[in-house]
Amino acid sequence: MEKTIAGISTEEFFASGHRACAGCGVALAARHALKAAGKNTIVVTATSCLEVFSTPYPETSWRVPWIHGAFENAAAIASGIDRALKTLGKRKDTNLLVFGGDGGTFDIGLQALSGAAERDQNFCYVCLDNAAYMNTGIQRSGATPKYASTTTSPAGKIIHGKTEFKKPMPFIMAAHGAYVATANITFPLDFINKVKKGLAFDGPAYIQVYVPCPTGWKFANNLTIDIAKLAFETKITPLYEIEKGILTISRKPAKEIPVKEYLKLQGRFKHVTDDEIRDIQQHVNNEWKRLLELEKNKSRVC
Repeated sequence: MEKTIAGISTEEFFASGHRACAGCGVALAARHALKAAGKNTIVVTATSCLEVFSTPYPETSWRVPWIHGAFENAAAIASGIDRALKTLGKRKDTNLLVFGGDGGTFDIGLQALSGAAERDQNFCYVCLDNAAYMNTGIQRSGATPKYASTTTSPAGKIIHGKTEFKKPMPFIMAAHGAYVATANITFPLDFINKVKKGLAFDGPAYIQVYVPCPTGWKFANNLTIDIAKLAFETKITPLYEIEKGILTISRKPAKEIPVKEYLKLQGRFKHVTDDEIRDIQQHVNNEWKRLLELEKNKSRVC
């Protein structure tokens, strides 16, 4: 009989011994997602930190069938696997899980992901959101927050980091009719349950999980969970689901914490001014108010 704790299998499908940086949020997310999916799973991974640190030839951390694709085509590969399993009559017995970083999802992989969702392909896509192209040198992506300093949006005397707010990727995917959820590694059971729900959904599912990166964000590697928790408590990364266009907030912070408490722990924001902090706070306040109104009115997000 399978051993479980709080309903979660104790069996590991993502092995330890990989080469992720200390404190890597991506490694935690991959482990938890595989807990949700189980052994009857095929995984597709786009080029990313996850691909690089989990498969240094001839070693691998994957204890389920796994395939690596380019930055841009993970969803296209998953589409082919979905069709092949249906043709073989094995689709109902197999979970199909896709991992992509925010660069390979928000930007380079958006075309393939959008096409797959429009075709109603059946897979659960997990976006590992660490807010930049970490594997290739910490370049800015569509997920990078405003004012964050990266190698391609450096904080200078005139321009203080990235000049745009984060792309609303969950709402873009909701417009495709997908099951959508946001998650945070601080709350593993919430994430695991959302992955299970995404895998059970008859069609495309998109889960965006918040995974802090000590290397790219410039914080001590023992603060990963603290940073993730602060992102939730400051409402920078709200937790919600969108089903059939209707948004439900999964969990609400117990108290108000200003965004400056989150920003001050990260080197990528060390340059921000008081005015810029106020700009970020206002944006967070407006977005949270919008989520509350959508939930209250049960308005379709798209």
